[in-house]
Amino acid sequence: MNPEIMSLAEKAGTILRDKGETVGIAESSSGGLISAHLLAIAGASAYFLGGSVIYTRYAGRGLLGVTDDEMEGMRAATESYASLNAGRISEILGSTWGLSETGATGPDGNRYGDDAGHSCIAVSGPVSRSRTIETGSNDRQENMIAFSIAALELLIECLQSE
Repeated sequence: MNPEIMSLAEKAGTILRDKGETVGIAESSSGGLISAHLLAIAGASAYFLGGSVIYTRYAGRGLLGVTDDEMEGMRAATESYASLNAGRISEILGSTWGLSETGATGPDGNRYGDDAGHSCIAVSGPVSRSRTIETGSNDRQENMIAFSIAALELLIECLQSE
């Protein structure tokens, strides 16, 4: 486990548990690191309802039920797509919060023209926000870590804004 991600996961978990709230995760380029770190905390069942790696359009359709009509005029690796997935995972699981991440880890960019190190993150819940990060790196593993850190930071920001 990455110590920085673990520290953020512990903070998010504590806030969620103290508020009696729950989260669902729909991640992509982070490859499951967000979920893994949240689940590494004893007592995670109090706040973690589930998560999945939505790495392809097939997964978005099959696991989140995102239709072609909903994708009309939208593409992956955007804040609007991350927001759609965050809302959908929360709706499907009945969680207080939905957290989604989508991007391009590297070493190359994605098929949509985004450079490696590009990620869009969204939180849906009592407070909803999204943001785009650009690491400027083509290191796949470093980007996965950076995306996970940014996602948990945004979740904590939203949890503390409520």
